[in-house]
Amino acid sequence: MNATEKRGDSWARLGDETLDILVIGGGIVGAGVIRDAAMRGLRAGLVERQDFAEGTSSRSSRLLHGGLRYLEQGRVFLVREASLEKKIVHHIAPHLSRPMGFMFPAWRGQGRPLWQLRIGVKVYDLLCSGRNFQPSRGMTRDETLQQLPALRSENLTGAAYYFDALTNDARLVIDTLRSAEHHGATLLNQVRFEDARRDGSEWICQTGDRETGRQHVVRARTIVNAAGPWADQLPHGNVKLRLSKGIHIVIDQARLPISSAVVITEGNRILFVIPWGDRVIIGTTDTDYEGALEDVTTMADDVVYVLQALNDFFPSTAIGHSDILTTWAGLRPLIADPNGRPSEISRAHQIQSPEPGWWDVAGGKLTTYRLMGEQTVDRIVSHLNVTVKPCRTATEPLLPEPQPFSGIEPAPWTKQAVEHFVTSEWAVHLDDVLVRRAGWHNHDRLSRSQVEEMAGWMAASGGWSSERRMAEVEATLKKLRLDALAT
Repeated sequence: MNATEKRGDSWARLGDETLDILVIGGGIVGAGVIRDAAMRGLRAGLVERQDFAEGTSSRSSRLLHGGLRYLEQGRVFLVREASLEKKIVHHIAPHLSRPMGFMFPAWRGQGRPLWQLRIGVKVYDLLCSGRNFQPSRGMTRDETLQQLPALRSENLTGAAYYFDALTNDARLVIDTLRSAEHHGATLLNQVRFEDARRDGSEWICQTGDRETGRQHVVRARTIVNAAGPWADQLPHGNVKLRLSKGIHIVIDQARLPISSAVVITEGNRILFVIPWGDRVIIGTTDTDYEGALEDVTTMADDVVYVLQALNDFFPSTAIGHSDILTTWAGLRPLIADPNGRPSEISRAHQIQSPEPGWWDVAGGKLTTYRLMGEQTVDRIVSHLNVTVKPCRTATEPLLPEPQPFSGIEPAPWTKQAVEHFVTSEWAVHLDDVLVRRAGWHNHDRLSRSQVEEMAGWMAASGGWSSERRMAEVEATLKKLRLDALAT
């Protein structure tokens, strides 16, 4: 069955029966909910307005972490919750979880003192039930400089060393959805959820296929609003969000050779310097955002902020704009709180039912997505008053190992990879592959010729006409602003 036939079959299944649950939103939260629902035996469907993981869930810092900085904010329960979940995600998706050491340097007279950091990382271990990936420890000044010779040495007192994990956020979404489909869920991207009305115990949902222009009616006993930054725009939803923008830049590791991640501070903000194969990811900012949700971009002042912080801590490297290979920007859909800076707002999640059979799921962290799904489905099962299988999402692997086209680093640049993404992973447009399935755009400055080569492979797999192929190339170059980066 080719991609077009598979899409038609999915629409047929959504129209044939009343679903137990319809999830709106194909980011990490929606993926967690739909996988859990399908594994418990519920009739489950999911629609996504854009591509899966196109919003927040492909634009994060790519970390599975408890949130060490939340300890000093007194959010101990949140830290423990996320600390336990990062180990669960490592268990169910080992191909997308790489334990990594984090160095948190300390300077005399600046920021958090070393003794406080050392106590903090020990508490951090305890909140993971004493079973973090490896035990934390303190590092002397000499040990710190041996590991980070480019680090600013003046008044350096040492570092605290602790463990979290690196992931691939978009791949975690895709593989969670693949698992959901394996367990019987029906999934469609490029579908607008337009409205819904109650009809007895059911919701009658109006949806539109953005690829064909056709309208479809979907019936569901319950609806979950997991639309991320768009959640407060859905009819019937009662979500109040405060959006925060974060950006990341990527440089070649030759410019800043590191084997462990580094935590640096800029005022009350924490930035991460993260080794990623032969690259280094640096970010993130945390500023209020009020612009268009479809046009979140990395602005010049965002880059200046990150580079200034980076060069303050690694002054000998003199990293500049010309070293930046690529960037990304995304939004955090935080639960609304008008008080305080965005970085001070809780990352706790919220599950509410403003109307019978409708649930809003908002807030939270990439790391806690599985738990959010479990808690949401628990409430739906109670509402439906049905007997289902027990939750197994914490123990059953997402996918069998190995996964040749899914990992923390980008997939291999091959025609076979593209064929897989089109036929087995719902890739519809060129940037679906470049950004979210393969991750090539986030790793390299891509040339027009590379984009055209990949478009040729995708055209062959998707049955595109030559006109469609050319249109996809131009639309992608414009969308990703690749013309300016072409080599």
